[in-house]
Amino acid sequence: MPEAAPRPPGGTPAGPPDPRRWWALAVIGLAQLMVVLDATIVNIALPSAQRDLGMSDGNRQWVITAYSLAFGGLLLLGGRIADLIGRRRAFVIGLSGFALASALGGAASGPGMLFAARALQGVFAALLAPCALSLLATTFDTPKERAKAFGVFAAIASGGGAVGLIAGGVLTEYLNWRWCLYVNVAIAAIAVLGTFAVLRDSGRTGAKLDVPGAVLGCGGLLAIVYGLSEAEPRGWSDGLVAGFLVAGSALLAAFAWWQARARDPMLPPHIIRDRTRAGCLVTMTLATITLLPVLLFMSYYFQLALGYSPLRTGLAFLPMTLAIITGATQVSARFLDRLAPRSLIVPGLLLATVALVLLTRLTADSSYASQVLPAMLVLGFGMGLVFMPVMSTATQGVARSDSGVTSATLNTAQQVGGAIGTALLNTIASTAATAYAAAHLAGPAESARRVPASPAQRLMEAQGLVHGFGVALWWAAGIMLVGAAVAAVTVTAPALAPRREVRGAAVAAPAP
Repeated sequence: MPEAAPRPPGGTPAGPPDPRRWWALAVIGLAQLMVVLDATIVNIALPSAQRDLGMSDGNRQWVITAYSLAFGGLLLLGGRIADLIGRRRAFVIGLSGFALASALGGAASGPGMLFAARALQGVFAALLAPCALSLLATTFDTPKERAKAFGVFAAIASGGGAVGLIAGGVLTEYLNWRWCLYVNVAIAAIAVLGTFAVLRDSGRTGAKLDVPGAVLGCGGLLAIVYGLSEAEPRGWSDGLVAGFLVAGSALLAAFAWWQARARDPMLPPHIIRDRTRAGCLVTMTLATITLLPVLLFMSYYFQLALGYSPLRTGLAFLPMTLAIITGATQVSARFLDRLAPRSLIVPGLLLATVALVLLTRLTADSSYASQVLPAMLVLGFGMGLVFMPVMSTATQGVARSDSGVTSATLNTAQQVGGAIGTALLNTIASTAATAYAAAHLAGPAESARRVPASPAQRLMEAQGLVHGFGVALWWAAGIMLVGAAVAAVTVTAPALAPRREVRGAAVAAPAP
């Protein structure tokens, strides 16, 4: 079994730099933005789509679940396919398929058609997302340029969810919910044209597809993601939830056993055997366990507690998005070639922990400007410091033949982390809110009369909602703190050495 190329101090030189590489970054970033924002853009549009298509309250979750299930479950397979057929070819297939699935969803005449389209979007996103990250990793070799490119990419990857909330609010309020899907067609068309114009074809690796590994790995991830998605509405003790989580864990255990014995493993063991890379994967998982549910909590907080409209809710996330971009592009990208990655990751996670603790102090009538905004700015800036070095370090020093599956593994950590966090923290929040309601709302006599809720009761219900969020945010802060400890211990890679040019060739210079 071939081993990964050793990690040189300044990266993996691959000939002279592509003169079109910065245009390539624009194309890759556009595709990544489409994939990331599509996970949240329909959140705000969902009530309108439910009314239009006659979805039941029980089935509406499949608009979100169908996408995340296919996306998270098939990422490893998508990354390996990209390595086998060539990343540019896979990138074009992913873009084209995503556009067609989006058009199908926008034209949906019933719930089943929309659910199928969302699942199909997830299938092509599972091919597209690993291609985007691996193309970035193989296009930018020198440490300084790599840091800048990954800074932009990380800002898109971590801020795209908030951009999706803004876009969803604008499109739903001024057009209709269908445009939240149609907009992808235009984005994908531009990205496909850009791909043929500026992206190099990486070629094929000659390896074979590990069919048993694909069945075990994708089956395990699908079962885990589905079980987690059902944990919130059904509860953790539900037999279906427990059954899927146990089955998924068993399949992933069998997958790990098989990968150590397969001739052409879908996930070569040496990829995750590296201590720093494994630490980055765990750090990414823990960070997304907390961040994605917080975005959902704050969306509910703005609309249900503060009474914001969908558009105003989306705009309320804009400062956090700008803080993420600042942390990723103006700090992490500037210092990653001079500082060890954990010198950025650990402070970023600690800042995010402080922000989460600040958010636990919110009430049903907190001021956005003086209480919400400062915490969201700190959270965004901290996440900007984290995601860029995690992405860059996890994909650094990997053989080009394994670039796609490495990128897919990182994306899988992000998706599974988000699914775990959404199920876990939402369950904690709803349980705490229910307990608060039982202790503070109407007494037995008043409940028996079923009198209409008074303004005081409605305020108390909002306070119960916020109390539930606060309890969950304390758990989120604890998980983020664990992430900081994990990164401090495991992410031991040194600073990337700057490069100097010698007779037209990039040469790694000693690190200071």
